[in-house]
Amino acid sequence: MRVIAGRLGGRRLKAPRGRTTRPTSDRVREALFAMLGILDGASVLDLFAGSGALGIEALSRGATRVVFVERDAGAVRALKDNLDALGIEAGEAELRRGDALAAVESARERAEKYDLVFIDPPYRRAPDWGPQLSALLPPLLEPAARVVVESDRRTPLELDMDIEQQRRYGDTSITIHRHI
Repeated sequence: MRVIAGRLGGRRLKAPRGRTTRPTSDRVREALFAMLGILDGASVLDLFAGSGALGIEALSRGATRVVFVERDAGAVRALKDNLDALGIEAGEAELRRGDALAAVESARERAEKYDLVFIDPPYRRAPDWGPQLSALLPPLLEPAARVVVESDRRTPLELDMDIEQQRRYGDTSITIHRHI
């Protein structure tokens, strides 16, 4: 696994060991970021961050700041190692260890705002997250913010938001929602 493009392009990323985390493939990330286009100055929230590949790719392509949320200890170690190895500064990246819903609620209490949100939960539980995230996310979103959902095409995570684009890559479904 590697960073696809931008200032960190070509650099290798560590993936967590075991089967609890499923990193987004290079092919899917490349296609996703081609759909997203320019990210200069974006503030990003990466829920279920795993190795941090999506958020790190966003930083590499011009995002100003990424908040990574992950609860799995192995994934947190890999993510910390990736941030350190790439020399990503504390001002650019913040790692919040814990549950995604608790992190979203905490961000709401602090009145944080994001231009882009990545949601890549464990596939088997993805449908469970849709109603809760649909209710909690809107106050965190800047006007015209996008929310990217990665899930299994057979059991998708569905949000109650307008869909801008949707693509399938094998069993993986990528849906880009637009906040109005």
